[in-house]
Amino acid sequence: MLGEKGALRTIVTDLALPVTRYALSGDVNIAYQTLGEGPLDIVMVPGVVSHVECLHDLPGYTAFLRRLSAFARVITFDKRGQGLSDRIDGAPSLEQRMDDVRAVMEAVGARRAVVMGSSEGSAMSALFAATFPERVSHLILFGGFATGAFRSPQEMEQWTAGQLRHWGSGAFMKAVVSADLPASAELMERLGRMERMSTSPGAFREIYALNNQIDVTPILGAIRVPTLVLHRQGDLLVAVEAGRLLAARIPGARLIEYPGGDHACWTGDTESVLGDIEEFVTGQRAHAAGASERVLATVLFTDIVDSTGKARTIGDRAWRRQLDEHDRLADETVRRHRGTLVKTTGDGILAIFDGPGRAVRCALTFAAAAQDLGLPLRSGLHTGEIELRGRDVSGVAVHAAARIMAEARPGEVLVSRVVTDLVAGAGLVFAERGGHELKGLPGRWDLFAASL
Repeated sequence: MLGEKGALRTIVTDLALPVTRYALSGDVNIAYQTLGEGPLDIVMVPGVVSHVECLHDLPGYTAFLRRLSAFARVITFDKRGQGLSDRIDGAPSLEQRMDDVRAVMEAVGARRAVVMGSSEGSAMSALFAATFPERVSHLILFGGFATGAFRSPQEMEQWTAGQLRHWGSGAFMKAVVSADLPASAELMERLGRMERMSTSPGAFREIYALNNQIDVTPILGAIRVPTLVLHRQGDLLVAVEAGRLLAARIPGARLIEYPGGDHACWTGDTESVLGDIEEFVTGQRAHAAGASERVLATVLFTDIVDSTGKARTIGDRAWRRQLDEHDRLADETVRRHRGTLVKTTGDGILAIFDGPGRAVRCALTFAAAAQDLGLPLRSGLHTGEIELRGRDVSGVAVHAAARIMAEARPGEVLVSRVVTDLVAGAGLVFAERGGHELKGLPGRWDLFAASL
C-alpha cells in the first residue's frame, strides 16, 4: 500500500503545473516558471503574446514543455509589460529584455543555458547570444526574424489596426497556434483569454511598432555559439524567408524547415521539432570555458578637443590636474553605467559596454560632466564584434568607434547606424549627420548625433 501511495505521489508531481515565481530585474518583477530537473537549462524566450500560466490552457503547450523537461530544466518567463510580469510604460527595448533574461537565469542559478527564442523573441535571443556567449551554450531560433516585416509605419499601423479590431476574440492566437485546428467555441475562448491576459491592445500596438524598428541583422555575424534555426515553410505569421536569412547570416548555423503553417513551436508536428532540439543540445557539449574570446560589445572612444593647445595655455601642472580629474570622472561614469573602462589614452578613454543604450547614456553623461570641467569632448560609438586580449580589446568595431569619434564635432556624441537600430525604444534621440567615409573601413557609414 505504501508503494502505491508513493507511486501516486510521483504521478501527481509529474502532472502538477509549475509554480510561478518572480525575479527582480532592476525594479521590475519578471514572472517565470521552471519545469524538470535535467542536466542542462533551456530558457524559452516568448513571442509577442505570453502568459506563463494561461499558456498551459492551450492544446499542446504543456506536453511540449514536459517532453523538453525529459532532458533539461525548462525555464519560461513573461517579458516585462506582459503576462504576469510588471506592467511598464511603453515597450521594452532589446537591452531591457536582455536584462530580464539574465535576471531570470540568476534567480534560478543558471550559469549557462540553451536560449530558445520564438517569433519576436528571436531578435533579442540572437543579440543575447552575441553579447553574452559565456551564458549561452546553444541558440535555437524558431519561427524567427531579424528585422520588422513592414516596409513603413503606415503599413504596420494598418495591419495592427486590423488585429486590434478583434483583440481578445482569439483570432490572432488562432493564427499562432494553427489554422488547421478546429475553431471550436471552447478553443476560441481559451485563445481569446490568452490574448486579453497577455497584453492590452495599446501595449500590443506599441510592441509591434518597436519591433518594426529593430534590426539585428548587422550583429548576426558576431554569433559564435552553435545555432539551430527552425521554421515551418507555410508559417502564417513569419515567412520562411526570414528564417533562411537568419541561418544564412549566422556563422555555422543549421537550418531545418518543416512542412505546415504552424507559427507556434508546440503545435503541429512537434515530434520532429522536439527530436531535432534534443539531438542538437545533447549531441554536443558547450565550448570549453575561456575558448570564446570574441564577443559583441558597444565600443566608446572619447577625445578631449584641442588638448595640446589647452595644455600649452594653462601649463603642464594644471593640465595634469585636469587630466586626473577627467580620468576619475571617466572611471566613475563608466562604472555607473555598467561598462568597462579598458584604458585612458592620455586625452581620452576607450570603454566597452554589454548594452548599447547604456553606452550612449554614459557617453552623453560623461560629455556633459567633462564640459563642466572645461574639457569639451568628441565621442564615437559603434556596436560590433571585439576580441578580448587580456585587459585590452581589438577588432574592427574598436577601429570603427575611433574613426566615428574623429568625425564628431566638439561636445558631440556620434554613433553608427548599428547603434541606432539596437536602441529603438530606449528613449534616445538621434539626428542624422549624413554618410561618411571612414579611413581604413569599407563603404559609407551613416552617422547620427545622440541626445536625450
